[in-house]
Amino acid sequence: MQGETDLRVARPKRWLGPARVLLGVVVLGILVHAYLLEAAAGNPSPFDYFGYFTNLTSLLTCGLLITSGALLWIGRTERRDAADRPVPSWLAPARAAAATCMLVVGVVYSVLVPGTGSAPPWVSAALHLVFPLLVLLDWLVPDGSRPPRWRDLWIVLPYPLAWLTVVLIRGVTDGWVPYGFLLPERGIASLVLHIAGLLLALLAAALLVWAGARIPPRTARREA
Repeated sequence: MQGETDLRVARPKRWLGPARVLLGVVVLGILVHAYLLEAAAGNPSPFDYFGYFTNLTSLLTCGLLITSGALLWIGRTERRDAADRPVPSWLAPARAAAATCMLVVGVVYSVLVPGTGSAPPWVSAALHLVFPLLVLLDWLVPDGSRPPRWRDLWIVLPYPLAWLTVVLIRGVTDGWVPYGFLLPERGIASLVLHIAGLLLALLAAALLVWAGARIPPRTARREA
């Protein structure tokens, strides 16, 4: 009988590794381009640029895509079976957390804060809409990894909490925050409500991502 953790264990597609590497490199190029535009406009601080949740999350997700894609690519080149290919145990949970955060990026941008800000419209659309969608689609493609366990939903919280901590400290010390709802002058009650809403949105998104990992792949061999 097939166990829950075997649902995503299937041979990855040949194109998946190169596609992940290409997506990560392309989006990394977009991030660098947007940063150079910011620097040319008079704000060269990488701490401000990557203080935005979208930019920092996209950067980290690019790193995961390139890493996981390279591992798949190398494994395919060496002609090792997917079930025998060593994959770091932290990679699938990290990708799950990244997919969760990117889902929140796309939803929050579409529902709450649409607009381009100082970035060109195509950059904003690429980072807030296209990239999250592609990351979620990639998450649904079987790659030989096992789905994260339900009891590990908490892993989506440490990174956003660390980001919030740094942002709030900066808001108090130098007055810079990436989003208006995090301004200290809005009061403790407003900050608590917005932070609680963000964390609840992350957990709700994580439920969808975890459930998506349990969709039986069409290429999986069913056992009697």
